[in-house]
Amino acid sequence: MIATYLPWLLSVITIWMTVLAGNKHPKAWLVGGANQALWLVWICTVGAWGLLPMNLALWIVYGRNHLKWASEVPSTQRQSELLSCSRRDGNCQCQQLAECIYEKT
Repeated sequence: MIATYLPWLLSVITIWMTVLAGNKHPKAWLVGGANQALWLVWICTVGAWGLLPMNLALWIVYGRNHLKWASEVPSTQRQSELLSCSRRDGNCQCQQLAECIYEKT
């Protein structure tokens, strides 16, 4: 049963994880890591030992990407500062980051 149906679930999760990563969702790489755990179950069940190097490599890549993305997320305070920045003339508040020049006062 695992050998027959798990590949379908693996395919769906892989596509979902790829969409999450494309949208820069912070949990995308964690979903990918969980998917690799399922891949490992399938590899061991069907004896597809040639896929073990890919599985190991993706564990490493997904872990690295998750740590890298987690360290690049600006703090809530910094996001608030950016969203409340004012234009050079000081007359209006920015609604979008692209509209303003950040000046710390």
